[in-house]
Amino acid sequence: MQMAVTNIDNEFLLRIEGALDQIRPYLEADGGNVKVLEVTDDMVLRLELLGACGACPMSTMTLKAGVEQSVLRAIPEIKAVEAVNLTPMHQ
Repeated sequence: MQMAVTNIDNEFLLRIEGALDQIRPYLEADGGNVKVLEVTDDMVLRLELLGACGACPMSTMTLKAGVEQSVLRAIPEIKAVEAVNLTPMHQ
């Protein structure tokens, strides 16, 4: 099921995609990517991890250290970034 991003304006979405484009080459090099699902009312960006990212045990670290930091630097209005399909890290 594909969710449409309807709760944010196109300019804001372009800013988000621009920030994600800074990190995408690294994700794609490992066979992964991300898709914007929504920005919640409390300014949390929700993403879907695609390809290898969706099943990678390091996806939590990639999300927090890479994707989230890239987005927060570029778009200070965003308070946090979360993925709907994170793979838990094994300890």
